Amino acid sequence: MAATSPPPPTQQASSNEQPDDFPLPTILTHPSSTQPTLITQGAEARLYKTTYLIPTVPCALKYRPPKAWRHAALDARLTRHRILAEARILAKCRREGVPVPAVYAVDEGAGWLMMEWVPGAPARVAINAWLRRRKDEEVAAARAAAAHPGERAEGGGEAEAEVEVDEADADAEPVTGDRDEDKDLVTLMRRIGSAVGRMHRSGIVHGDLTTSNMMLRPWEGGKAPANGHATSSDGSLDGEIVIIDFGLAGQSSSDEDRAVDLYVLERAFASTHSRAEGLFSTVLESAYKDTFKQAPVVLKKLEEVRMRGRKRSMIG
Repeated sequence: MAATSPPPPTQQASSNEQPDDFPLPTILTHPSSTQPTLITQGAEARLYKTTYLIPTVPCALKYRPPKAWRHAALDARLTRHRILAEARILAKCRREGVPVPAVYAVDEGAGWLMMEWVPGAPARVAINAWLRRRKDEEVAAARAAAAHPGERAEGGGEAEAEVEVDEADADAEPVTGDRDEDKDLVTLMRRIGSAVGRMHRSGIVHGDLTTSNMMLRPWEGGKAPANGHATSSDGSLDGEIVIIDFGLAGQSSSDEDRAVDLYVLERAFASTHSRAEGLFSTVLESAYKDTFKQAPVVLKKLEEVRMRGRKRSMIG
């Protein structure tokens, strides 16, 4: 009796393949398309890095895939509306001088939006790296002082020096902007405040304003820093602030909506960069005022929004 022959190699290979959980939009499946890279996936959309027209021009493609759990006609209508709304907001921001990615192409029927690729790191990453480096320097200084107790004031001693080292390791001193070393972060905060002010001045509210949705684009060769601000001493916080991800944005001239936008940014900043939380009101709001003439009214509304937020937190 003949032994059962094993399945063909092609069948074995296909059984070992992982299911395609991320079907690509049709535009990225053409033979001429550059191999796309999935950058991030959210609840509503996926972001790919690919190229535009020629292989040397990188671009970002935001794709809203069909939702199987949603009625097909409703899903198509929502996807079309959201893609067009985001494209229109980006185009308006560009006309008004707000630093956002340029729109290259749109296919609302297929559910994708192709934009300029913004090089650099998110502001969140750059700020946290700067704060971590600053803390490491403070810890190193405290350890150096502990290693030379004779240089300390009379009555100090090694035990006291060791306590200071432990405290530096456990809880770093807040960044207030008063010291010379703080000027790099203060300068960056001013650029953030200015960018947000220009966005609100153009009649746009972002809806999800965080330092994760701001990129630090490296300065172009020969280009002066945006808004006339000087570059940082070590270059880690250099770059133009570019606001990204307008999926929840809308057009509004309401001071309440603008205040909520600022409140979202303030709470996100406090949770992500808690050590520099105090710079929000002392620096960012100041630059916001310099850029947006209606800022005093918005900041007054922000106080009301803060009060409502505190009350909600107390009630639970």
